[in-house]
Amino acid sequence: MSATPARLLLTPGEPAGIGPELVCRLAAGHSNLVAVADPELLALTAERLELELPIHTLTRPDEPVRPGSLGCLPVTLKAPARPGRLDPANASYVIETLRLAAEHCLAGTAAGMVTAPVHKGVINDAGIAFSGHTEFLAECAGVDRVVMMLVAGDLRVALVTTHLPLANVPAAITAEVLERTLEILHADLQRRFGLERPRMLVLGLNPHAGEGGHLGREEIEVIEPVLDRLRKDGMHLQGPLPADTAFVPSRLQGADAVLAMYHDQGLPVLKYAGFGRAVNVTLGLPFVRTSVDHGTALDLAGTGRADSGSLAEAIALARVLVGRAA
Repeated sequence: MSATPARLLLTPGEPAGIGPELVCRLAAGHSNLVAVADPELLALTAERLELELPIHTLTRPDEPVRPGSLGCLPVTLKAPARPGRLDPANASYVIETLRLAAEHCLAGTAAGMVTAPVHKGVINDAGIAFSGHTEFLAECAGVDRVVMMLVAGDLRVALVTTHLPLANVPAAITAEVLERTLEILHADLQRRFGLERPRMLVLGLNPHAGEGGHLGREEIEVIEPVLDRLRKDGMHLQGPLPADTAFVPSRLQGADAVLAMYHDQGLPVLKYAGFGRAVNVTLGLPFVRTSVDHGTALDLAGTGRADSGSLAEAIALARVLVGRAA
């Protein structure tokens, strides 16, 4: 049995970015938050920020933490980290922090994980195939599919496809993929968000949702048959809807979530509505995972001027979701 209540794990992401700074700021004084990082990196970051934040290294996230200190599961940097300067040598360090956090979540020694931004480009430059947290954590958990959803207040936008070139999107939206995505979205809106009968808006792929087949047939041949089938199973679904009018207030008022077909179809609207306060949630995992809505902000790293709002919201939402799952 754990010596303390289950804790959330924080991964600082790219060590040259703003993640270490945000983690130090937000973890100070919170005994239920444990970082998965290089302790020396956190100590130097806290010193630069003039924070009184002793780093207490742990072997398990559920060990007692000295009062006033930040618990840390240690992962050693491969090379010194300098704010704003990417180094491919540290790509494997970033991956190891994510892997260790996921392993503890899967083992039940942590309640969930909250991730600061990584830099996908430098990880790939290091020869590590990596398309994003979402896909990496799905592989760690051994699940066939997960769903990316961003949350900004009452607005929730989930995605059928995530980090794909636009030219590859239509072929990736199969009946099987769409049906599984809606099943995961529906199940986690119930289980994690406490919505007994979620109301979901489903966007079409093409302009004007295909204009009756004149602007594309994906709505007729793939999307509509899936929606019809799932409605018969009891899901509350509207669509396929034209993306340019789906986000008007009168339509959103009656919806719990919007499912967009691809990344830049739904997320620009959400980020306009709540950038800096939005939260990325991975649905379909056997544990809670939330993240920020922004990147590594290399130009702000080391300046002390990074906005911690999105990470604060990610921590707050993770606590709510963990509580509902308990």
